Amino acid sequence: MKNVFLCICLVSSLLGFSQDWANMNFFKEKNQQVMAEGKLVAAVFMGNSITQGWVDMRPDFFAANSFVNRGIGGQTTPQMLLRFRQDVIDLKPKAVVILAGINDIAENTGPISLEDIAANIESMVELAIAHGIHPLVCSVLPANNFPWRPEISPREKVIKLNELLLAITEKHQVTYVDYYVSAVDNEGGLKIDLGYDTVHPNDKGYQMLEPIILESLQSVLQYLFP
Repeated sequence: MKNVFLCICLVSSLLGFSQDWANMNFFKEKNQQVMAEGKLVAAVFMGNSITQGWVDMRPDFFAANSFVNRGIGGQTTPQMLLRFRQDVIDLKPKAVVILAGINDIAENTGPISLEDIAANIESMVELAIAHGIHPLVCSVLPANNFPWRPEISPREKVIKLNELLLAITEKHQVTYVDYYVSAVDNEGGLKIDLGYDTVHPNDKGYQMLEPIILESLQSVLQYLFP
């Protein structure tokens, strides 16, 4: 009987997930509030749990800089692409900070090539540009293993994906933000003092990221508002 109950719960969960695969309603009320207030949004941070954890740990960084966080844990680039309009474009930010791809490498939503991951991010870049939003594409943070997918080795894939992302920014003449070089250890993983596991930054890790992205954003915003 217990096993039957667990099966019912699992099926119900999967059905509910399938109805909003991209979690497009996750920020619905918050987006409506942002638009109703009509305040300046300097930048939207689009991403996964690394982005979501940033605002959870360091909310003042976002509030003080007119940044809006739209990270959802576990998400992959096709999910972000689907919700890009309501979670980024409709908020009319001056810039969007895209940090994505690690969960694709972990195959959270199934196998996907590095080229297709990069193509999804490039589509977000193109959407942003088409709507007068300056995209900043961030390097994927280093990782040499996944706690939830130990059979996958991400180290070399992260390096290759970052090469593809750099090429995209050069092609579209937009900003590439290199977190990787400051976060990587001698084995190609996240420095142990910067994360609470092998993928996700801790408070010190986010403190390391903040001046890097602020410098890039300040350059972009000064360009937009000379």
